[in-house]
Amino acid sequence: MITIYHNNRCRKSREGLEILENSGKEFQVVKYLEDVPSEEELKAIIEKLGIQPIELVRKNEAIWKWEYKGKELSDDDIIKAMVENPKLIERPIIIHGNTAVIGRPPQKILEIL
Repeated sequence: MITIYHNNRCRKSREGLEILENSGKEFQVVKYLEDVPSEEELKAIIEKLGIQPIELVRKNEAIWKWEYKGKELSDDDIIKAMVENPKLIERPIIIHGNTAVIGRPPQKILEIL
């Protein structure tokens, strides 16, 4: 099953959802601002993406700049920050089996379909 971690207020996320809808494949939508992933779920997503936790952070968000920027944070600290402030999570994230991509640009989604 394909999963998209989606924020409907984000244009890139809406474009990613449209790509999935047009693919004809079955998928599920996780509205991660409402259904916030746990620390364990985020760790699993980060592992599937093959990135460091900091690479999943939206560093231009005000909360990041005010609360976290410039501080020495461990990977666990960064993951906790994303769980406490899900707006910090980059989007959309598409997971298919053991692989995942961040849909920026949205065409990257085609790589795992």
